[in-house]
Amino acid sequence: MNGSRTVPQPIFTARHAWRLAGAAAAWVGYVFLLMPSLVVIPISFGGGQELSFPPRQLSLALFRQFLSDPAWWGSALQSLLVAACVTVLSLLIALPASYALARGRFRGRRVLELVSLAPMLVPVVVLGLGMYMHLAALHMVNTTTGVVLAHTVATIPFMLVALGAGLRHADPALETAAMIMGASRLRIFMEVVLPQIRPSVLVGALFAFLISFDEVIIAYFITGPETLTLPVKMYSAIRWEVSPVLAAVSTLLTLLSLVVCLAIMALQPSPHKPD
Repeated sequence: MNGSRTVPQPIFTARHAWRLAGAAAAWVGYVFLLMPSLVVIPISFGGGQELSFPPRQLSLALFRQFLSDPAWWGSALQSLLVAACVTVLSLLIALPASYALARGRFRGRRVLELVSLAPMLVPVVVLGLGMYMHLAALHMVNTTTGVVLAHTVATIPFMLVALGAGLRHADPALETAAMIMGASRLRIFMEVVLPQIRPSVLVGALFAFLISFDEVIIAYFITGPETLTLPVKMYSAIRWEVSPVLAAVSTLLTLLSLVVCLAIMALQPSPHKPD
C-alpha cells in the first residue's frame, strides 16, 4: 500500500509577491506624502533668517518670531474664531438635514442628497468665485461673517457624510419605541438618536474645524486686510517674501492636523466591538 505524500507548498508564491509589491507601494506613498513635513519641521527649528536644510543650529527663534508678530498670531486667532463658528453653524444645519435625509420618505430626496453634496463636487475655485459674487452683493466681503458663511457652505457636505454614516448604524426601532411611548420628535432626537450618533457628530465637527482652519482658496476670495486667516497670510507671505517664519507656522499646522486626525481615529468605532 502506497502512502500518500504531501506535496510541498512553495514558500514564495505569486500572492506573496503581490502583497509585498502592495506593501512597498504603500510605504513609497507614505514617504512621498510625509516628505514635505519631514523637511519643513527640521527647518522650523533653525535660527537663521533664511530657509536652509538641514538647519545649521537648533533654536526656537522662528516660533518666538511667530508669537511676537501681531500679524501672524492675529491671523491665527482669526482662523481659530472662523473655524469654531463654522463648526457650530455646520452642526446646527447638518444635524437636522442629515436626519431628514436619512429618515424622511419624500419625493425628490435623492436629488436633494446630491444637491447637498454639490459643494464637495464643484471645483474649489468655482465655489470661491461664486461665494465672492454673492457676498459682494450683500457687502459681506472682508467680514468675519462672510468668511464663516463661505466656509460653512464648503464644510456642510463633509458633515452630512459623517452624520449620515452614523444614522445608518443607528437603530430606528428605538425611535419607534420612544414614539409609541408618547415622546415628542425633539425628545426622540435629543435622547434616542443623538446618543447613538455622538461619535459621528464629533468626527464631523473635527472635520469641519480642520477643513475651515486649513482652507485657503475660498478665504482668498473673501478675506481682506482686517479678516486675514492664517492660510491666506501664509500664501501672501510666500508670494511676496519667503519668510523663515513660514516653516514654524507650517510645523504648528502639521501638529494641529496630526492631533485632529488622531482624535478622529480614536472616535471611530472598533470593528471588533458591536455597534
